[in-house]
Amino acid sequence: MQRVRLRYTKRGRLRFTSHRDFQRAFERALRRAAVPMAYSAGFTPHPKVSYANAAPTGTGSEAEYLEIALTEARDPERLRELLDESMPSGLDITEAVEARTSGLADRLTASVWELRLDGVEPAEAERAVAAFMTAETVEVSRKTKNGVRTFDARSAVAGLETVPGTHGPQADRPSDQACAILRLVVRHVTPAVRPDDVLSGLRAVADLAPPVAAAVTRLAQGLFDEETGTVTDPLAPDREAVAAAPADRTGVAETAAAKASA
Repeated sequence: MQRVRLRYTKRGRLRFTSHRDFQRAFERALRRAAVPMAYSAGFTPHPKVSYANAAPTGTGSEAEYLEIALTEARDPERLRELLDESMPSGLDITEAVEARTSGLADRLTASVWELRLDGVEPAEAERAVAAFMTAETVEVSRKTKNGVRTFDARSAVAGLETVPGTHGPQADRPSDQACAILRLVVRHVTPAVRPDDVLSGLRAVADLAPPVAAAVTRLAQGLFDEETGTVTDPLAPDREAVAAAPADRTGVAETAAAKASA
């Protein structure tokens, strides 16, 4: 059985798709691309697809991950191309690598988010960011299915700063009006601290209230490096293992040949 890990995006209007909507679209793409999927056992078999830490509905993302299990080996790049052609534009399969290591979900310990605040002056945003980052705790409340929950949004934030404006694929609402762009690095903790919780914290500590809803995009997720404050690529260990595999096999063959000649 071959396992392949995929990176995909949610762009433009497709950021409003729910995780269940994506699951349905992806399973249809698997059928269109004739992927030899492995299935679960039982009365209602399902394709073996493992989703990891999906972004909330309404947020864009450049870095969503999943893993599929195949009954027959396939070239990961060709598989990516076939699946990408079968997906709606905006739900794009951008990378595929054969899984050669364990624990993809364990390598998703932090996310980098971009928060686009239309109608907010950058200087106003800078003052709010400074107030948030200097606070020891920033309590926010969120409505859950079990009622309203209050928690500290500050402790999970590893970095928050204003950055120059961008008009890349993550900029869902480019315009010429005043706009502040925030870059947020947040650890994946329990309870989860989401970008909207940080926005609630900015409102609480600095009365920052954008006139329209923020456009939020996840730029990356992976292991958080405490020394550099960066988030590393979770697929890098698999790419390195794949690259090293031919050399490993060559070494084994040479060792076997040496033993035979001896």
